[in-house]
This record gives sequence, structure tokens and C-alpha cells, in this order.
Amino acid sequence: QAHLVESGGGLVQAGGSLRLSCSASGRTFSSYTMGWFRQAPGKEREFVAAISRNNGDTYYADSMKGRFSISRDNAKGTVYLQMNSLKPEDTAIYYCASTSIVMGFTTRPSAYNYWGQGTQVTVSS
Repeated sequence: QAHLVESGGGLVQAGGSLRLSCSASGRTFSSYTMGWFRQAPGKEREFVAAISRNNGDTYYADSMKGRFSISRDNAKGTVYLQMNSLKPEDTAIYYCASTSIVMGFTTRPSAYNYWGQGTQVTVSS
């Protein structure tokens, strides 16, 4: 797969929720581990969460545990990021990405082969 498109970003008040979606082209979506990253202005790209190809195993950055939930629908070629209890420090551009590394999880952006264009999430205080 070579094309990922994120949607669902926007402006939300602190404590609110957003659900991001990432749609993938191609028929090999289920072959890839999918991840979400984010990048705030002036900061490096940061791992958020990842989900395995088929069995639903997930992995989260510590600061997102309990607030964010990643899921996927292989039939639709889509991965989701449900974000609850949002904080102003969650403000960033959120990217989805795919990796062919399928044993365990990697948090390194360099390990992900394809990236979407990103969707802006802004959390107001």
C-alpha cells in the first residue's frame, strides 16, 4: 500500500474527544502493522500507538494509555484512533503510518514505510 489519508482532526476543548481515521489504498492493508504518530510545533515526531495486522494486539506510548485507543477494520482498509480526555498538550499534527515489521512493535518513525499527510488536532484549554 502506498497511500494513506487521515481525517477527523479538528478543534476540541480540553476533556473532549476526537476520533481519527486513516484510510489506506491497495489490497495489502492487512499485511502491515499500523501506527499513529504526532508532531507538535518545534518537537520531534512522537509515537502514539500501534496495532498488529490481524489479532488486534496494541501498543501505546505511556502518556496515551487509558486515554487513546487504536483499532482497525481490515475489510475497510482503515485504522482508527479514538482520543478521549484530551489535553492541550495533545495538540499536534497526527499521522498514520504503516510498517512491514510485524514481529512485536516498533516506535521508531524510521521503521515505518508509508505515511499519510497528517491531520491537525487542536485542544483548547
